[in-house]
Formats: sequence, C-alpha cells, structure tokens
Amino acid sequence: MWNYAVICKHVNANDCDAALSAFAISRYLSDVESLNGTNFLTWKEQIGIVLHVMDLDHALRIDAPAAIVAQITIEQMAAYEKWERSNRVSLMIIKNSISVVIREAIHDSNDAKTYLASVEEQFKGSSKAHASTLIMKMLTTMYDKTSGVCEHIMMMNDMASKLKGMEMAISEGFLIYFIMTSLLVQFGSLFRCVSKKKKGLR
Repeated sequence: MWNYAVICKHVNANDCDAALSAFAISRYLSDVESLNGTNFLTWKEQIGIVLHVMDLDHALRIDAPAAIVAQITIEQMAAYEKWERSNRVSLMIIKNSISVVIREAIHDSNDAKTYLASVEEQFKGSSKAHASTLIMKMLTTMYDKTSGVCEHIMMMNDMASKLKGMEMAISEGFLIYFIMTSLLVQFGSLFRCVSKKKKGLR
C-alpha cells in the first residue's frame, strides 16, 4: 500500500503534498459511482462522503468569502485560501464524476456549491420518476422461471436498495410481501401447503 514516505521519494519536497493530494483524489474518485441519470441520490451521498473525508467540503458549507483587497488580515487570507482550494478541488471532483453527456446539460459555474445545486435541480424530477418506475416494477414483477429463485429475490432486493438510495425506503416486511407475491404464480400451491401445515401444528 502506498504511503506518504514512499510517494515523497519520487517528488520534490515542495511538491510532496500536491502529489499526495492527487493520489488521494484519484483513489477516492474510483469509489464514486459515475452520475448516469438514474443514481443521483447515491452519487450525491458518495460525493459528500468523499469530500468530507478529504476535508474538502468547506466550500459546500461556507459561502465564498469577500474578494481579496489590499488591506487584508492574515486570518482573512487564510480563510480565503482554505475556501479557494476546497472550491477548486471539489468542483474538479464533482465534474469528473459526471458523464460528459450529462455534464453538458448542466449550467456551469465556478462555485462548487452553486454547481452542485444545479446538478440537484437537474435530477430532482427524474429521481422521483425513476422511483415511481421502480415501485411499479416491484408491484408487477412476477417470477418467470428464466432465472433461479435466488437471482429473482436478489433482483427484488436490488430494487429495494435503489429505492432506499432515493430516500424511499421499503420496510423489510413489505419487501418480503412483494417477493412472496411475485413467486405465487409458480409456487402458490407450495406456499398454501406450507401454510396449512403450520396451522395444523398450532
């Protein structure tokens, strides 16, 4: 595993922090699911975690400081530099985690907070529409024997996970109900038989 000392052997001392930052950004970015139009909430959560862990979410929480003037205190300069770096790197990470086609449809901005708000506005409606589609699919999907039962159950569970990512979580009880209902066509007689046996044992 790479560490600070190993990286610094290959760069000048003055560039060590920059090299480490570039390496860290690349590593964290690889864990972010690219925004593709159907995964906005999941993408937003992952981006938020990455920026927070890297201590780069400052620009998303704090508005841009006043422009630098001739008479500026050391504290004001430090605050501006912290915000400027956070804003610049955050914007780079956010934009590079969005597919080019989608990026072209989003109003550009040099402010990370503003740009993220534009992305959210773009996908607010589409996320709800996708959630509705998933719910309808869960309600109407029936097991058709083209795949194994386990694969079918995993597919239903995956849809529930996606809904949870859209802040529309389905309780475990409802998920089980949806799964059992979707299997009734093929296994209805088996379920009824098991149910009768359970009642007989009481």
